[in-house]
Amino acid sequence: MILYHGSNVIVQEPQILENGFYKDFGYGFYCTILEKQAKRWALTKRRRHIVNFYEYSPDKSLNIKKFSEMTEEWLQFVVNCRLGLKHDYDVVEGPMADDTIWDYVEDYMAERISKEAFWELVKFKYPTHQIVFCTEKALQTIKFEGSYSL
Repeated sequence: MILYHGSNVIVQEPQILENGFYKDFGYGFYCTILEKQAKRWALTKRRRHIVNFYEYSPDKSLNIKKFSEMTEEWLQFVVNCRLGLKHDYDVVEGPMADDTIWDYVEDYMAERISKEAFWELVKFKYPTHQIVFCTEKALQTIKFEGSYSL
C-alpha cells in the first residue's frame, strides 16, 4: 500500500515529533492514502511544498486502531487526543477532523450544538483519511519510496 505525507522537506526517515499541539490521533507521523489530501497538506507549508510517498507493510503484531468512518467512538477518541490524553496504540487510522470539522467538535464540546447537529454538519464534508504511526516499532512498517515538489 502506498501512503503519502505532505511537508516542506523530503522525509526519508520519518520521526515521531511532539510539536506542542495536539492532533486528531495524538503525536506521531501522519500519512494518508489520498494523494490529493497530501498535496493539500504540503501546500499549507511555507517555502517548499513536498509530497513524500512510502510503501506500507502492516504488521499484525502492532496494536492498531482503525476507524472506518466517523462514529461516536471516533468523535470521543479525537476529543480525547485533542485534549492531550494519551493512548496505547502503535497505529491509528481513520477520518480526519479538518479545521471545519474541528470547529464543529468544539461547538459540540461547548454545548453550542447538539450531537445530532454535529452529525448533520459533518456528513457533507468530503472524504478524508489519515494514518498515524505513533511508535518507533510502527515506523518500521513504512519505507520511503520517493518525493516530488508541487
